[in-house]
Amino acid sequence: MKKTTFLLLKAIAFLAFFSASEQIFAQPGEDYKVASIGFYNLENLFDTLDSPTTNDADFLPQGRLYWNTQKYTSKQANMSRVISQLATELTPDGLALLGVAEIENRKVLEDLVAQPDLKARNYQIVHYDSPDERGIDCGLLYQPKYFQVLGSRAVPVALKDLKTGLVDFTRDILYVAGIFDGEPLHVMVGHWPSRRGGEAGSGWMRAAAAGVCKHLTDSIQAVNPDAKIVLMGDLNDDPDSRSLAQVLKARRSTLKMKPGDLYNPMYDLYKSGNGTLAYKDSWNLFDQMIVSKGLVNKSTGGWQLYKAHVFRRPWLLQTEGAFRGYPFRTYVGDIFINGYSDHLPVYLHFLKKK
Repeated sequence: MKKTTFLLLKAIAFLAFFSASEQIFAQPGEDYKVASIGFYNLENLFDTLDSPTTNDADFLPQGRLYWNTQKYTSKQANMSRVISQLATELTPDGLALLGVAEIENRKVLEDLVAQPDLKARNYQIVHYDSPDERGIDCGLLYQPKYFQVLGSRAVPVALKDLKTGLVDFTRDILYVAGIFDGEPLHVMVGHWPSRRGGEAGSGWMRAAAAGVCKHLTDSIQAVNPDAKIVLMGDLNDDPDSRSLAQVLKARRSTLKMKPGDLYNPMYDLYKSGNGTLAYKDSWNLFDQMIVSKGLVNKSTGGWQLYKAHVFRRPWLLQTEGAFRGYPFRTYVGDIFINGYSDHLPVYLHFLKKK
């Protein structure tokens, strides 16, 4: 009896290992195609020119940060260095699509995709100016060999103060519909309202942004319940926050998904201690990528989610000072330290049988 139990356990262990190995070694050139989609908050990628319609005074040569051509050029090179390495452990093409936040305008993206580290990928741009007072926007970069845009629009997020009745507007949700290697794909890129004024006091604003995204995903899934949707952004909330778990209904497990629910593959990363930004010696995972059931239900076929990543490398973290171990950013206060971003990038691998 003991011998039989031992052999059974051994067989189960072998099957579990075989299954895991089959996924790990599913790479280009074998049975599966690989494509990857990511998101990166570029932390104030501003040009050096004065924009009369936005509050960009800090990012001018004579502004508080003395932002000049040399600093801008270095920032662009730093951003492209990071982006060029994302997802290359499984695909030499890197990211097929990249959502970005905290960019001032289309021109800074044009300069970014022209960087030597990125130029060969021929990234194209989807961008709209947002109503944000500082002029910071979201954007989407994509490689035409993987993705063809069918349509796009900026979806506003209206913030109505229930006490005063006044309506303010934050950064739009960028919505792009296209064909991803032969399959319809819906992409949303957001930068939800910050926690300025405290998490509790500002939570209603992120709930409003989540509500806009939920309405979009519901509308898409009402037409096609198996629609493939990727929602990404700097959401300024963690996976277990009300805006994500209750309003957007982004679930931790695919087993508990109901019709219309989404799956948040960043949830387990967060619970295991991963984060994308640090504050007061603790990590948050605000930068998230969330998918619809169509991307985790194998019966739908085509592209399926494989794995989620936070891109963390030693050179992306500060090695000294009060912020040692935090993301290596561009400025600490008013001091230019020539880093990357105060956020770490994230990305998802997708697999498709050849």
